[in-house]
Amino acid sequence: MSKFGRELIDSLKQAVKHAEGRKVAGMRVTVVEAPDVKAIRRSLRMSQQRFAASYRIPLATIKNWEQKRRMPDAPAAAYLRAIARKPKEVAEAVAG
Repeated sequence: MSKFGRELIDSLKQAVKHAEGRKVAGMRVTVVEAPDVKAIRRSLRMSQQRFAASYRIPLATIKNWEQKRRMPDAPAAAYLRAIARKPKEVAEAVAG
């Protein structure tokens, strides 16, 4: 078997362990704390549509996040935290 084949099999074994919740030596795991999008939006007293327009986030994305069909990735989570902390400043920064 080639070196690539052995590495591929080892990687797949590690992925299985990780999926089962077991620790894998040498594997880095990044956890993204997803902000509560609905709570942020409600604290700003905005409808989904207004929130989406104000911060240039597609309305469908807002709905998916709020209904937990999708979770914000790391950059989106950082953006949402910025909105929660400085909503006026962020809205001004993205205004066209």
